[in-house]
Amino acid sequence: MPDQLERHLTDHVAAAEAMRDLLPGIRDVADLICRAFAAGGVLYTFGNGGSAADAQHFTGELIGHYERDRRPLPAVTLTTDPTVMTCIANDYDYADTVARQVEALARPGDVVAAFTTSGRSPNVVAGLETARKNGATTVLFGGGDGGPARAYADHVLLAPSTQTPRIQEMHTLALHLISEIADAWAAGTESAPEEPTA
Repeated sequence: MPDQLERHLTDHVAAAEAMRDLLPGIRDVADLICRAFAAGGVLYTFGNGGSAADAQHFTGELIGHYERDRRPLPAVTLTTDPTVMTCIANDYDYADTVARQVEALARPGDVVAAFTTSGRSPNVVAGLETARKNGATTVLFGGGDGGPARAYADHVLLAPSTQTPRIQEMHTLALHLISEIADAWAAGTESAPEEPTA
């Protein structure tokens, strides 16, 4: 058992160190989200299982706060309402549980972020596809090669691992880094991100 625990820790440290390569992309996504908030947009997040918990965690950091006392930021997790989820799954299909909500809610100027370790869950893929059709900007927090979900993501942050636990751990790190930037921006300690030029 000690050898197994040591392996987990070693793999975690290696994945965290490799996250340095994702820092420019993480900054881009953070700036994108801050620009959306500044323009009156909303961040919608979702996932399944542990990834649903990551999506909810992200929303909590934004509506509550990360480290600073500042205004709440508009974020909604689409997989936290059991009535809506079970209604759609029962009357339509589980694959529609996110897409139907995205179709109803997401608009141009909004950001829709999916958390998934495989990128293959039909409801996650459909949610991103519908978000893009609605004109929202899409973000994928994934792992490995991103799976089919990658095709519908405008911004892709792939944890440098193929192991589900490591991917989820790196998603937590990424959402904390983004929360730090959004926190500083909303508290007025960091200037507003500029629109990219081309």
